[in-house]
Amino acid sequence: MSTAPNVSIDMGAFHTDPYPMLARLRAESPIAFIPQLQSTLLTRRDDIFVCEKNIDVFSSYQPQGLMNRLMGHNMMRKDGPAHQAERKVIFPTISPKTVQSYWRQLFFEHARRILEELRGHRPSGVHAVDLHDAFALPFSAECLKSITGLTNMRYQDMDAWSQAMIAGIANYNGDAAIEAACHLATAGIDAAIDDMLPVIEQMPDPSLLRVMLQAGMDMESVRANIKLAISGGQNEPRHVILGSVWALLTHPEARAAVTCGALTYHQVFDEYVRWISPIGMSPRRVVANHTFGGVTFVPEDRVFLMFGSANRDEVYFDGGDRFDPWRDATKSVPFGAGPHFCAGAWVSRSMIADVALPELFKALPDLAIDQSKAVRISGWAFRGLQNLPVAWSR
Repeated sequence: MSTAPNVSIDMGAFHTDPYPMLARLRAESPIAFIPQLQSTLLTRRDDIFVCEKNIDVFSSYQPQGLMNRLMGHNMMRKDGPAHQAERKVIFPTISPKTVQSYWRQLFFEHARRILEELRGHRPSGVHAVDLHDAFALPFSAECLKSITGLTNMRYQDMDAWSQAMIAGIANYNGDAAIEAACHLATAGIDAAIDDMLPVIEQMPDPSLLRVMLQAGMDMESVRANIKLAISGGQNEPRHVILGSVWALLTHPEARAAVTCGALTYHQVFDEYVRWISPIGMSPRRVVANHTFGGVTFVPEDRVFLMFGSANRDEVYFDGGDRFDPWRDATKSVPFGAGPHFCAGAWVSRSMIADVALPELFKALPDLAIDQSKAVRISGWAFRGLQNLPVAWSR
């Protein structure tokens, strides 16, 4: 076990709002062992920036980890040449060029169809919906169906299975019901893959399934990487869409600046993922004796790189608890900082900043929060809004 100081935390409060405890850790114990998590947390931006790149010590390979056991051995849990080989295979799907030339237009089609359905066939007057169910969930899921190649799935299943896997890989307390639900989700995804195999190679698109099959990737890795894409490609974009809309609706000066062109949706996106990082943590397994920051690590220690904390580090972000889309957010690490930099970063940026936000506010220019209902936000490993009650008139 590492020699980091033990710091006990209230897990209920941490789930509700991790930021006060993370600020305390940055100030008092930036590298701390948390007994409730049986893990050592790195909370400062510079420490994470350095250690994430040191894969000879802080390894992503975790053969007994929850992700490997529940979802298969995907590229996120590989290091070095093995990781790079699989990343190279999927690059044609998620490259900036492919996003711009192919996926972006599909994203627009999905958004406009969903928003037209949302606005259509409604009498004049005030309308209220939960934007989570009405737009963020179906939009992110329809986009992900296209990207993965699993167009035979319902968007509701895409979301439900993503949530079940997210819960499963964060199930550090070993809840049997959560694990069982995760197994049902992965079985459903395997069945959807099997149904698409006879037709996917004939489909003229750069989807993940088609690209991996054409490259000759073994089916075990294909299945594992599709599950990885679904676990991260649905949950996080949905959270960022909701959160960015909420941020603009609760910061009228920023919304006005976007409306008049003084601020871009890309600035809003960059600041939101810094402010409330949808991926708050990434785990690592220590594979060699190592001393860093006055703490000695030994093999098999579990380390959590706390991205959500790094992105509010006082050294780089003055008033980091504030949403300020005018700030320089380039030092934030919402997508990671090392060889495991999120492969879907360009996809999510285009989905949200190019398409979801501008299309939503264009379709519903008088959108406002429905003050009669509470907005719920939670999570520390994966954090985001659980709902967003809104209203508009027509």
